[in-house]
Amino acid sequence: MPSTWSGLATLQDLYFRQLVVRTSKASSLLTKGLWCALVCFFCTALPAQETITYEIQGVEDAKLRNNIRLHLNGLDVEKALLTDPYWQDEVAETVATAVQPYGFYNSDTEVRIQEGDKVTVTVALNSPLTINKVTREIIGAGREDKAFRERFNSLKLKEGDVLNQTVYESFKSSMFNYALSNGYFDYFWQATRLDLVRGEKQANVLLIAQSGPQYKFGELTFVGDDKAKAIIERLKPFKTGDAYSSSVLGDFNRRLNQSGYFNRVIARPVVSDAEGLLVPIEVSLQHRPTDAFNVSVGAATDTGPRVRLGWERPWVNDKGHSVSSDIFISEPEQSVTADYRIPMKNITRDYASIEAGYQFIEYANTSFESETLSLSAHRYTQQDGSPWQHDYSVTYLRETYDQGDLDTNTTSLVLPGYSLTYRNKDDELNVSNGTYVQALAQYGKEGFGSDIDFAKAVVEATVIRTFNDVHRISLRGEVGAIKTNSFDEVPTSLRFYAGGDQSVRGFDYREISPTDDVIDPETGELETDSIGGKYLLTTSVEYAYRIADKWRLAAFIDAGTATNDTSTTLTYGIGPGVHWLSPIGPVRFYIARGFAPDENTWQLHIILGPEL
Repeated sequence: MPSTWSGLATLQDLYFRQLVVRTSKASSLLTKGLWCALVCFFCTALPAQETITYEIQGVEDAKLRNNIRLHLNGLDVEKALLTDPYWQDEVAETVATAVQPYGFYNSDTEVRIQEGDKVTVTVALNSPLTINKVTREIIGAGREDKAFRERFNSLKLKEGDVLNQTVYESFKSSMFNYALSNGYFDYFWQATRLDLVRGEKQANVLLIAQSGPQYKFGELTFVGDDKAKAIIERLKPFKTGDAYSSSVLGDFNRRLNQSGYFNRVIARPVVSDAEGLLVPIEVSLQHRPTDAFNVSVGAATDTGPRVRLGWERPWVNDKGHSVSSDIFISEPEQSVTADYRIPMKNITRDYASIEAGYQFIEYANTSFESETLSLSAHRYTQQDGSPWQHDYSVTYLRETYDQGDLDTNTTSLVLPGYSLTYRNKDDELNVSNGTYVQALAQYGKEGFGSDIDFAKAVVEATVIRTFNDVHRISLRGEVGAIKTNSFDEVPTSLRFYAGGDQSVRGFDYREISPTDDVIDPETGELETDSIGGKYLLTTSVEYAYRIADKWRLAAFIDAGTATNDTSTTLTYGIGPGVHWLSPIGPVRFYIARGFAPDENTWQLHIILGPEL
C-alpha cells in the first residue's frame, strides 16, 4: 500500500486509495488532486466500517495463532474489499509477517469470505527454517566466571531447532540484565547477528559478548544521620571486595527494612563513584522517632473489650539497644510489661531480652484472684530464612493468689526454660495457609530459688490450609503436663484450664478443669469453682467455605479437658460460624453448643484478630 496515503484513517479511505493508485499511473497531477478531493468527501460521507472476525485454520500452535490474529486485527480493511486480489495479497503479507519470528518464512495464505462478518484465513506454514549453526563467544572477565558461562550457554536455540526469533531476542535482553545484576556494569554485545539462508531453509546465530570486568562491593556511604553505622555494618550480608550481586544487595535492603530502626532506608550501588572495581554502596535512611506510641483495641468473648497501649524507644544507644512497654487492660485481666532488647549478631532474629511484668487476674466464673510479678531473661536465636525460633530463658515468678475463703498463698519459682517455635504463614492478617507449632519446657527445683519442685511441658499446634481459594480447613491441638511435689502450691497462672474462644468453644474461659467447693466471700454462698489441673488435652477441627470475597461460613467441633486424672471424660463443643475478613483482620462469630458429662451449655463467641 503506498505510503503517501498512510495518514488516512478509515477503511473507506483504503478503497479509494487503491483507485487513486491505479489511476495515477495514467493521469495528470490535476487528476490526482481531484481524486484526493473525492476521497476526502467520501471519507466524511460513508458510514463506519464493520469489524471483521478472522477464523484462522491450519495453525495449531496457540501462540502462533494469537500472533496472526493480533496482526490481522491491525489491518485496516473492509470485508467487501477482501474479494480484491490486492487486499488478499495484503492479508497474506500480514500473515507472513506474523509467522516469520517463529521460523516460517515460506508460508502460503488463502482468504475465503463467509456469511456474516467472518473471514476464513487458511495458512499453510510449510517447512520452517532450522538452526544450522550457533556461534557464541565471551570476551572479558566473564569468560572465567563459571556462573556467567553457564548463563551465557543457556540459550535454548540449539542446532536443528526451529528458528524462534522471540527466544533469540529474549535471551539477548535477559543476558544483558543478568550481567548488570552480577557486577558486569561494562557489558555490551560486541556482535549479534541472525543470518537467514532461505533457500536452504536454515539460519545461523552469532552472539559475541564483551563482559568487561566484574565489579566488587565497596564501602558503605551514608546519606543522613550515621548513628546507625555500627548496626548497619552488622546487617550487611557481604564484605568489601565480594563480587557484586543485586540479589545480595536486595537481601541487605530486606534486612534494613525489617530491623525496626528506620522509617525509610534504601541501599543502592553508585557505579559512577567506583574506585578501581570497588563500587560504593550508598545507604539513604531516615530514623524512626525517638519515641513511638500505639493504641490497639480488640474484643473477645473471653475477655470482653480490651485495650493495649504501647510505647517504644528504638534507639537507646548507638549499639541498637531498644526498650518497649505495654499496658493491657480488660475486665478480667490487667497487666504491665517492659522489655529491654539487646541485638546480637543478626539484629532482627538473634537478640537478648530482659522482661519485667506485673499481672492481675480475676475472672467472673471463678473466685480465684492472682497477682503475678515476673522477671525473665531470654536469648532468642533464628537462622536466616528459617521459620524456627529458639528461646532459652530463665524466669523468676512470684505469684500471690487466693480462692474464696481460703488463706492467701504466695509461691516463688525460678524456672529455666526452653521453647522452640515454628511459624509460617502467607499473610499477617488473613491467613489462607499457615502452620504454627510451639514446644515449651520449664523446670524449677526446691531449694534453688523455688518453693517447690516444678516441671511443665506444653506442645501446641495450628495448621490452616485452603483449597481452590474456597475450602478452608483449620486443625488445632494442645497437650500439656505438670509434675510437682506440691500441686496446691502451683501458681494458678501455671495450671491448666480449658474452655473459651481458643480452646473448647461452648464453654466459658477456664471453665473446664478440676473443681472445688468454696464459699464466695461476697455472697457467703457455697460455689463450685475451677481450680486448674495437672494435664491438658484439646483438639479442634473447623471447616470454612468462602461465599463471597470477604465472607466465609464455618462449622467446627472442639474436644478437650483439663484434669488431674487422665481417665476423665472429654467435653465437646460444636456449632456454626461466620467469618468476616475485615480490613483490620478476620472477625469470627460462633454459636457453640457445649456438651459436658454433667451439663450442656450455649455460648456466643466473637473473636477479632489473626489466627496465627
